[in-house]
Amino acid sequence: MHKENFVEVSEENIFGHEIIGLGAEIALSSDLGMRGISGKVIDETMKTIKIETNAGEKIVPKKGTSFVFEINNNKVNVLGKDLLARPEDRTKIWWRKYHGRM
Repeated sequence: MHKENFVEVSEENIFGHEIIGLGAEIALSSDLGMRGISGKVIDETMKTIKIETNAGEKIVPKKGTSFVFEINNNKVNVLGKDLLARPEDRTKIWWRKYHGRM
């Protein structure tokens, strides 16, 4: 990838980027046992996010969950329902919507 085409992940464009590798915390969840889970995002599917924690890997449903991602030492609140899509489709849709064709 050419340097001039690189766009760093930010609060404004998080939906157009991969979230794997970001720090994450569960702020709210319909499952009370999920609240407070924090760690590093290691995988994402259409309906779930896998977080590596000190206690092991946790699979968290996107639906009914509010995430706080750490981006460049800033905390960004994201509703899981806004991430409900295959990661590769979500990023393509976002980039096409805001930047035209890929």
